Amino acid sequence: MSEAVRVPSPATPLVVAAAAPEERKGKESEREKLPPIVSAGAGATAGLDRGAKGQISTFSSFISAVSPKKEAAENRSSPAHLVFPNIKNVRDQPPICLDVRQKQRTSMDASSSEMKAPVLPEPIHPIQPKTVKDFQEDVEKVKSSGDWKAVHDFYLTTFDSFPELNAAFKKDATASFNTIEDSGINAKFVNAVYDTLLNTPQDIQKTNPQFNNTSTYVIYAHLLRQIATLVEADHHFLVHWFKKLSQKRFKQLVERLLQFISLRLFPAKPEEFPPVTKCSWWIPSAAKVLALLNTANNLVHPPLIPYTDFYNSTLDHIDLMEEYHTWQNFGNSHSRFSFCQYPFVISVAAKKIIIQRDSEQQMINIARQSLVDKVSRRQRPDMNMLFLNMKVRRTHLVSDSLDELTRKRADLKKKLKVTFVGEAGLDMGGLTKEWFLLLIRQIFHPDYGMFTYHKDSHCHWFSSFKCDNYSEFRLVGILMGLAVYNSITLDIRFPPCCYKKLLSPPIIPSDQNIPVGICSVTVDDLCQIMPELAHGLSELLSHEGNVEEDFYSTFQVFQEEFGIIKSYNLKPGGDKISVTNQNRKEYVQLYTDFLLNKSIYKQFAAFYYGFHSVCASNALMLLRPEEVEILVCGSPDLDMHALQRSTQYDGYAKTDLTIKYFWDVVLGFPLDLQKKLLHFTTGSDRVPVGGMADLNFKISKNETSTNCLPVAHTCFNQLCLPPYKSKKDLKQKLIIGISNSEGFGLE
Repeated sequence: MSEAVRVPSPATPLVVAAAAPEERKGKESEREKLPPIVSAGAGATAGLDRGAKGQISTFSSFISAVSPKKEAAENRSSPAHLVFPNIKNVRDQPPICLDVRQKQRTSMDASSSEMKAPVLPEPIHPIQPKTVKDFQEDVEKVKSSGDWKAVHDFYLTTFDSFPELNAAFKKDATASFNTIEDSGINAKFVNAVYDTLLNTPQDIQKTNPQFNNTSTYVIYAHLLRQIATLVEADHHFLVHWFKKLSQKRFKQLVERLLQFISLRLFPAKPEEFPPVTKCSWWIPSAAKVLALLNTANNLVHPPLIPYTDFYNSTLDHIDLMEEYHTWQNFGNSHSRFSFCQYPFVISVAAKKIIIQRDSEQQMINIARQSLVDKVSRRQRPDMNMLFLNMKVRRTHLVSDSLDELTRKRADLKKKLKVTFVGEAGLDMGGLTKEWFLLLIRQIFHPDYGMFTYHKDSHCHWFSSFKCDNYSEFRLVGILMGLAVYNSITLDIRFPPCCYKKLLSPPIIPSDQNIPVGICSVTVDDLCQIMPELAHGLSELLSHEGNVEEDFYSTFQVFQEEFGIIKSYNLKPGGDKISVTNQNRKEYVQLYTDFLLNKSIYKQFAAFYYGFHSVCASNALMLLRPEEVEILVCGSPDLDMHALQRSTQYDGYAKTDLTIKYFWDVVLGFPLDLQKKLLHFTTGSDRVPVGGMADLNFKISKNETSTNCLPVAHTCFNQLCLPPYKSKKDLKQKLIIGISNSEGFGLE
């Protein structure tokens, strides 16, 4: 994940007993299987200890109480049972084998009475008060009697102490929590008790706070800090237990944490909270717990909730550039907290603002330097020096653009302005957009040979044909970078895998020998480009027969290049290695890696360097691959009502009958026709990050015959609409126009 870095250094389990070597080995091997957690980095704990008046016990005390009966049983069978207070050094202790324990017992028995340790009394464990069925029966009785005493008594008893909690909610009081697959908690019972509590009288709720209102936030904050400051091994368990939650429960946890952060930032009643100086650790604690939930969400396929559900829209209203500069200056250090350490809570709209302002600052710095250079050489300043001026011929669009961008490489971070040679006109944005649209259409044409269009997936992918010069792939990368830099939405159809590769790594490495654009890929990534091939590989993996005899394949693949079939070994001597049941997973992985990484490495590397030559910024580290795609191509989510509210009119008023007909028709269109309308009028069927309002969509009156079709000026997002006399006529003409426009519908 791009939004995350490593959690603090690994630590050992919460409580380690001197159990039998087999049990110890099992527990340690369980932890060795744990994948690394990527959440918030060292900066996650920034400010967690601020305002603390005393040492707060860790969650270890809770977990150690979770298994009291098992520990008691182990105490009886193993007198040398140890609980190490310093858990970081537990693994340095040698295991105590059975005969050593026996020698210890013998020596202790032989010692004098003065030397013997006092015998501790057997702990008394509460009996499980109720089952789920008992509790539900009590709740049903309340509905008829209105007497909450039995339920109230249950809450008072159960939440009185850790042993009572364990007795009520643990599946097996003697079981340990040494597995990531099962927390040992009776989730059904916990959910029943929680859901009932939400409907109890206020006096019961006050004794059992739900953390859904500000009056309980002080307690909530301390709970979050205890979770946030756990060692990494404990976080591993929590992450894997979190991912077992239902979607509803998981989303409730996320929403409550986001609300906690929002209300701490902008409290409705500031007097309800302690002074900020005394609770500066509140937000960092909540952000760290959110990072654990985000990690858990990413471990599940498909995720429990969309990544956008972690966005906190409140952050759109804070000083984002201050957060960004703090992060740039202090990184993920303990000294300063920044929301940029947890980019998954920052919306893509907010990230766009950060990128735009960072880009603007870079533009200003470059322009200022150009001005200073001119003055220092005693040359007359020219306004054109403040822009990236592109002069191209329509008949030589690709070659002229490539030459201009190569020659003006130092000006790429200036504001873009385009001039078509031999044409009068001032670029107010329309010519720039037209240049992008025409260039993209020409480069991505199948006859050009740079990209292959896959009809099954409706996307383009890099051609694997070898050539002497990959500069045109660099040009495409520069185009994408300029589009992001200048807030232009492009009609490009790359698969999500492309944007994952584009962020591998998000910053150009200083060592040119380090490969770029290489990322881990799976059959799922291949399915987004070549679904039929991916399906075939999936069938190979699931085949129950003899793979070697039935498929008769080797670790060699074939590709056609300019009519010539060429072979490539996936590994040394691959043409002589048969694919079998035992090595088929390796074959599929190598084949997928070959198609998406190795076979197009030079093409994609040129594309990567082109993009980053324009967008070289730490702000890219804040982005997910999906968010890069949205910045380049826009969002696929259409809101035609929002478009209606923001539309401007020229020659029409929004109360005119033709306009009313138009919106009645458009709002009644199915999604595919709505996308065609958007593509017809803007050159893309996607929406800018800022929403429909950022399109500046305009409907102009076209004083022509009502027999004519509508006309669009895509460079200005303008639709020219004749004054049709009936809704039926308007609908018919509009559908014909948007369904049969060629290319980008340029006028």
